[in-house]
Amino acid sequence: MMKRTLVMTFLLSVVLSIEVQHMSVFKGYLYNDEYQVYINMDFYRNNIKVPGQEIFGELPGYFGSKRDGRKWLFVTAELKDSITAKLTITNDYGSEDLEAVLRRLPDGSFELQQNDGSTIKIAVNRKWVKIPKRLQFRASVTPITGPK
Repeated sequence: MMKRTLVMTFLLSVVLSIEVQHMSVFKGYLYNDEYQVYINMDFYRNNIKVPGQEIFGELPGYFGSKRDGRKWLFVTAELKDSITAKLTITNDYGSEDLEAVLRRLPDGSFELQQNDGSTIKIAVNRKWVKIPKRLQFRASVTPITGPK
């Protein structure tokens, strides 16, 4: 009886551990070193507030840059499966928008693929820099913020 209880407890803990990992794929911070851009997201609770722009309320997340204070807001985030989310994104002025897909790759990194609509761009040294249509991100354990 004791052996059976231990086996059941172990199996239950394994299942719960897998479920917790699954539920945290689209929650947290992602970063791209080359472009110095990041994503802050929680596609499960949709409770992310954009720092300094709380007027937008709680969102699934946003795309930001360490070199530019403007943000691209994730208006909707629809989970397609355990590794893919479809996003509707707009700039913080509401003048440009696009659809994109964020996918977790087998190595644990992420890829943002911009599809229909505008192209995400950031200002660097007073010039617009277009973000590539496909951009890789790595997970970060700490929040990333842009310019103050």
